Amino acid sequence: MVFHRGASLLTKLRSRAVQQPGLRNSVRWFQVQTSSEDLHSQLKELIPEQQERLKKLRSEHGKVQLGNITVDMVLGGMRGMTGLLWETSLLDAEEGIRFRGLSIPECQKLLPAAKSGGEPLPEGLLWLLLTGKVPTKEQVDSLSKELRNRATVPDHVYKTIDALPVDAHPMTQFATGVMALQVQSEFQKAYEKGIHKSKYWEPTYEDSLSLIAQLPIVASYIYRRMYKNGQVIPMDDSLDYGGNFAHMLGFDDPAMQELMRLYVTIHSDHEGGNVSAHTGHLVASALSDPYLSFAAALNGLAGPLHGLANQEVLLWIKSVVEECGENVSKEDLKKYVWKTLNSGKVVPGYGHGVLRNTDPRYTCQREFALKHMPEDPLFKLVTALALINIGVHSDSVILICLLQVSNLYEVVPPILLELGKVKNPWPNVDAHSGVLLNYYGLTEARYYTVLFGVSRAIGICAQLIWDRALGLPLERPKSVTMEWLEKHCKK
Repeated sequence: MVFHRGASLLTKLRSRAVQQPGLRNSVRWFQVQTSSEDLHSQLKELIPEQQERLKKLRSEHGKVQLGNITVDMVLGGMRGMTGLLWETSLLDAEEGIRFRGLSIPECQKLLPAAKSGGEPLPEGLLWLLLTGKVPTKEQVDSLSKELRNRATVPDHVYKTIDALPVDAHPMTQFATGVMALQVQSEFQKAYEKGIHKSKYWEPTYEDSLSLIAQLPIVASYIYRRMYKNGQVIPMDDSLDYGGNFAHMLGFDDPAMQELMRLYVTIHSDHEGGNVSAHTGHLVASALSDPYLSFAAALNGLAGPLHGLANQEVLLWIKSVVEECGENVSKEDLKKYVWKTLNSGKVVPGYGHGVLRNTDPRYTCQREFALKHMPEDPLFKLVTALALINIGVHSDSVILICLLQVSNLYEVVPPILLELGKVKNPWPNVDAHSGVLLNYYGLTEARYYTVLFGVSRAIGICAQLIWDRALGLPLERPKSVTMEWLEKHCKK
């Protein structure tokens, strides 16, 4: 079992927690799950402990300053301000995301997989985000079964989606479908009947797990409606969350199912300050139920500066091919990059608002490609940057895109550094995800952000359950005018 191969790593993590006092309170994040209790029971045990922890933190350290706010921060979209509590993940500028203290490579080693040596199961990450504990394979299998049992979508949801034009953007259809699901909200029903605020987390938990379970059904329906003449594929009760999602989309290649498990896991959470996570948190702080909150988050994710970027990467690469030809030289590629930048646009897939190194989500996707495609002669030619006589091969666009990504890694960062306005010129998660999906046959770039949305629900919903459990308040930052800033700066 993949789980056991991480034992030595786990020992090191525990040792580090003992040596560093700041980590001792978080040692739970490094524990392997041993209890046989289900997920809901685990939360009922953990929540009172964490409520006391928050109460103590507020009473003993509530007046401690976290830093100074500058005018640049106010005018720059609050970038860099520390102002949110987000328990499920933390983003480090140098090493990337950590889920409950575990890096992506550590999650790949410790979380249970569908098969030995495979990618982590998204259900395992959901358990980790909610409890801070690494689950057993049996617990993950049980959670997979529970999610399958919750994955029934009412007919009115399909009718609501069908009321939209079939060529409406997939994210428009997806957000609409989530809003249609909202009529089943257990939180809304409980709130209308009257429920003590200490119990808010329980109907939120019910809504969140049902929403997570139903999203692949809704998402795959939209894909099949748009691109496969409405021929819907039912769920397979023998498959896990990621495997089933790939199956319902129409991809039964085991490698594609592994890719979907990896994709959903690594896109699930990226701390609380990104647009989709922050939007979900903000809307939920008004006690909007998980469906309303996540629908709002999806609308933020649909922006080209956030989740839509994975669509934009592949479209931009194809525009390079259209203008420069199939065997574009690095010099011509440089000219096209400069043309893009000089026109006031960005090169999608490069740079990040927080990270200052290559995104580890990009790195693990690259490693996936090397692991699953090394014997494919076309992939070998691409990675070797050899001359390819593509001709009229049906995979020509895929090959070109892979070639461009390899060349872009060498061409784009130096140009962005030369531009002088980019702190991180290295590729992010979006630079590779579309290329892998394209390789396995999911070629419809407009749909890619929907995959991102399915994944992001795991992180947003896990944190929302804790928002309710900890009684986090209505979010209401203070805003000021330019006149106020000008007067303040003159003092």
